[in-house]
Amino acid sequence: QLVYPHDFRLTEKEKTSICYLSFPDSYSGGLGDTQFSFRLRQAGGSRNSPFQDDGRYNREAPVTLQREAAHYFGYVYFRQVKDSSMRRGYFQKSLVLVSRLPYVNLFQCLLQLIAPEYFDKLEPCLEAVCNEIDQWPPPVPGQTLNLPVMGVVIQVRIPSRVDKPGSSPAKQCNQENLLPAPLVLPSVHELDLFRCFQPVLIHIQMLWELMLLGEPMVVMAPSPTMSSEMVLALTSCLAPLRYCCDFRPYFTIHDSEFKEYTTRTQAPPNIVVGVTNPFFIKTLQHWPHILRVGELRMSGDLPKQVKVKKLAKLKTLDTKPGIYTSYKTFLHKDKTLIKRLLKGIQRKRPSEVQSALLRRHLLELTQSFIIPLEHYMASLMPLQRAITPWKNPPQIRPFCQEDFMKSLEHAGPQLTCVLKGDWLGLYRRFFKSPNFDGWFRQRHREMTQKLEALHLEAICEADIVAWMKDKSEVEIVDLVLKLREKLVRARCQHLPVKEETLQRVGLYIDTIIGSLPEDLQTVLHH
Repeated sequence: QLVYPHDFRLTEKEKTSICYLSFPDSYSGGLGDTQFSFRLRQAGGSRNSPFQDDGRYNREAPVTLQREAAHYFGYVYFRQVKDSSMRRGYFQKSLVLVSRLPYVNLFQCLLQLIAPEYFDKLEPCLEAVCNEIDQWPPPVPGQTLNLPVMGVVIQVRIPSRVDKPGSSPAKQCNQENLLPAPLVLPSVHELDLFRCFQPVLIHIQMLWELMLLGEPMVVMAPSPTMSSEMVLALTSCLAPLRYCCDFRPYFTIHDSEFKEYTTRTQAPPNIVVGVTNPFFIKTLQHWPHILRVGELRMSGDLPKQVKVKKLAKLKTLDTKPGIYTSYKTFLHKDKTLIKRLLKGIQRKRPSEVQSALLRRHLLELTQSFIIPLEHYMASLMPLQRAITPWKNPPQIRPFCQEDFMKSLEHAGPQLTCVLKGDWLGLYRRFFKSPNFDGWFRQRHREMTQKLEALHLEAICEADIVAWMKDKSEVEIVDLVLKLREKLVRARCQHLPVKEETLQRVGLYIDTIIGSLPEDLQTVLHH
């Protein structure tokens, strides 16, 4: 019906997809308001985002919170109430916030403030809200922002790449003595993991492995809220490692990728997809891992846990909750975690405390797995003394899986993790996954940039005049052109180089040009 701001361009295909993804796909008898989220592939090539920030945000934000380049997130507030004046006897409407940022908490909180007002007052309400949001500062990693909207100030800290993983965000204090006191969000993006994972707590280990390996997985849930929360919880459980596969927190049969995912002529893609329509049980039953969750049921004090079942048991009509898979975990179960969580339930420990326990466990697991890879990768970096000013910097040595496997004997995950099991098998399988590829490319890019930066510093330390003594004009001009190119690249790629180093290289170039005959000076200055 309406897009705000009016000048935001969506293709027809995107508009259709957003419409389908903004409503529950299967009959939901529940009246009232529900919130959920989806993720949508951008149609028709990349478009410039209206917010140009030269990539600074993505360089400073944790990799798990970077701005998406080819996908949009949709955050939905759906209302369904009886209304006899409507043809169907119901008022059904959704307000959707579309963003490239995965700030699920911030945007769902914002919708809770805006949507009820919007359903009442319609367009003028959105216009007023957008005018306020236009005045918000950009999200700068590491900063705490105060965001005024509709008489409330939302206060939130934007996480930064330099935050220590697992540390709770510094307690935000209302320093400016804002009146009224701000609505403080503990996190822009972290879900209540304990609540999301309640029916699968005893299988957390298996789910972590499936996510780490980028295995294709379907989450079937009774509602878009449950499906989207479970998918987002699953993809977040590798932090600080980025989940590099595709994921759809909520997916419908009308989606343009429906055929791509349901075809049986090729293996299912590396994706976690959340669905609610029972029809999917039939169309996706060839997928290797299907997690079916029902409405949460308690057995005594404890949430009822789903069982692992064989894929052959997947019934098309009445599928019972369970994890349908033939996957065998590489690592043994962590019984102590489960005991601590169960004790927490019995003692009625708050959900956020249980979530913190769960998050710390997953973080330690991921770190135990990734630290040996980081150590091995660092050993591939050339020695600093091999970097000389007048030669191109040496290459990073190639990653050899067998060498890495040998390094595990004395520096493997067993040093930091009590879990026993087939760690080597897990690494071998990980090497075939998009998550390894994404991690390796990013590390390699960072190391290459570090080499470039060290090379520039080596040039700064060098005695350029002594070098020039026995060189021909051709060699000197060649050096000027190469240095210029390095300087441009350092600025464009925002290499980790001090500004004074860049200025000194600039001065060097001027000094060298100054020593050349005038006709060459003129050419080089142009």
